[in-house]
Amino acid sequence: MNRVLSTHLFVQQRLTTALLQRIEQAGIPAVEIFCAAQHIDWHNKSQIMELAHWFRDSPLQLHAIHAPMYTDEIWGRSGPHTHINITERVKSERIKWTGEIKRALEIAEVIPCKYVIQHLGVTGQEYSDYSVDAAFTALEDISLFAKQRGVEVLLENTPNDLSTAERLNLFNGMTHLNLNYVFDTGHANLGAGVEQEFLLMRDRIRSLHLHDNDGQTDQHLFPLDPKGTIDWTRTMELLRTKPDQYPLLLELRDNGDLEHPAQDAARTLDALENLRPTSNDK
Repeated sequence: MNRVLSTHLFVQQRLTTALLQRIEQAGIPAVEIFCAAQHIDWHNKSQIMELAHWFRDSPLQLHAIHAPMYTDEIWGRSGPHTHINITERVKSERIKWTGEIKRALEIAEVIPCKYVIQHLGVTGQEYSDYSVDAAFTALEDISLFAKQRGVEVLLENTPNDLSTAERLNLFNGMTHLNLNYVFDTGHANLGAGVEQEFLLMRDRIRSLHLHDNDGQTDQHLFPLDPKGTIDWTRTMELLRTKPDQYPLLLELRDNGDLEHPAQDAARTLDALENLRPTSNDK
């Protein structure tokens, strides 16, 4: 499978050409840019153009853009007013959040990519028919804007009642938007489980977010970390059933104890690809 690294691994740093060069030198051929204000300011044309000029001269490819989730630089901790939510009940607020996502999508005008990753609601949000209607209206707008820039919107399974694998399928059936998915192993592990969610989503999966956790909190651990609880041998078996639909894409967190995080990510990808079930696993 092709390999991709999300810049989520470096999200507490400003996204620079030097950082991208470290990813390229680690032998990873593509990235997903994670839009967080402290990492990349999607309103800052000078930062975007500096990155665009670097990409033009580099073999590193931009696979996807992760749509912003917050407008502040501290993960929404400055208040709910910073949480970007396309299911917002107040129309004027929903239009504002849709506008923020469109501004981030303008990155694709100068750095071409395949996908934009979009969350349906926010963490812990309960299901409601109104939220479905609001999301439908917003995603129609976002999808058209993205398509005009050669980008496809992918919905992600996230830890809330709107976007489990089952609910994503329900949403597609109700709205007829026919959107494809990014399958997040860590989020699945917090819900119904990796295998169950994968099987529900598998025909529409176009990208991945591979990471692990303790089954309780969204830790974005490296796969195969001893503190994780995902069966990676079985997960790789599942992923190999649809190898042409998606690359192996890591979405990891650096807690400050990694000396060479890009190289560690490359070694993790090697280890995942080398996983095979033993006779005892069968």
